[in-house]
Amino acid sequence: MEAENNMDFDQAVFRITQNYLSDEVFVTKENRRLPGRSNIIILIKRLRSLMFPGYFEEKNFKSVDARYFAGNTLNSIRSELRQQAEIALAYTNEHKTQSEIAQQADDTARYFISRLADIQNMLLKDVQAGFDGDPAAKSRQEIISSYPGVFAIFVYRMAHELYVKRIPFIPRIMSEYAHSRTGIDINPGAEIGEYFFIDHGTGVVIGETTKIGNNVKLYQGVTLGALSTRKGQLLADVKRHPTIENNVTIYSGATILGGETVIGANSIIGGNTFITESVPAYTKVSLKAPEMVFQADPPKDSEQDWDWVI
Repeated sequence: MEAENNMDFDQAVFRITQNYLSDEVFVTKENRRLPGRSNIIILIKRLRSLMFPGYFEEKNFKSVDARYFAGNTLNSIRSELRQQAEIALAYTNEHKTQSEIAQQADDTARYFISRLADIQNMLLKDVQAGFDGDPAAKSRQEIISSYPGVFAIFVYRMAHELYVKRIPFIPRIMSEYAHSRTGIDINPGAEIGEYFFIDHGTGVVIGETTKIGNNVKLYQGVTLGALSTRKGQLLADVKRHPTIENNVTIYSGATILGGETVIGANSIIGGNTFITESVPAYTKVSLKAPEMVFQADPPKDSEQDWDWVI
């Protein structure tokens, strides 16, 4: 019996090993590997600490020299990003030399560092949009420290910069980490303007080719998606998600689909609507209220089922 078990085990090892060698999807082939998810999460946490110092660590920021803090944190971010970008680029650029890959990773890290002050200013506008748009918010500090929508937007804005530079893997790892934390799925390829706010947030989906203008507000369960993805990779790089112009509010559960669909500026999209064609500016879209049916008086027979039967 033991010999038979060993044969089964050896056969399983052999077959799995053959799978490793026969399909390029397995990263062990040619000693390549993917960026480490745990490293990317550490990078996100360092970036959050840099963007909002004193909010997510025990140190009191006022007691730390700001220049030293910024310099030290930026240096660690640059080093980690350069290393992970080099790993990602090496996996997808077999035709390039190691020197060329290292140079591209270094250029990416330097570009990313140069963008961080501008991104920080964008994030402060997003926080202000959240405060202005939510009467339940007690302060901007509360929004920074507590609101899942702001965290998802923060991660998106970081990931988008790397997406623009065509760094593989890392932007999506970042966005999926935010997705797992918040229930908000923002593809790093989306283009999103200033003063963006997601209220509550759970279930929001924003597709890769979505374009969103300034001062747009979404509620929970909103989907900005594609009409159909049955053509799969044939639709890569095709505009398949909607455009949302400036000053638009989209209420909970609304679904807006299609690359040619444009929601005009200053429009209001009501909850649970399903939209696949463009909406002119200054338009209110809502569902006609469904008829409510009330069934009064529960059955007197306690053994009778009390259910949704009319």
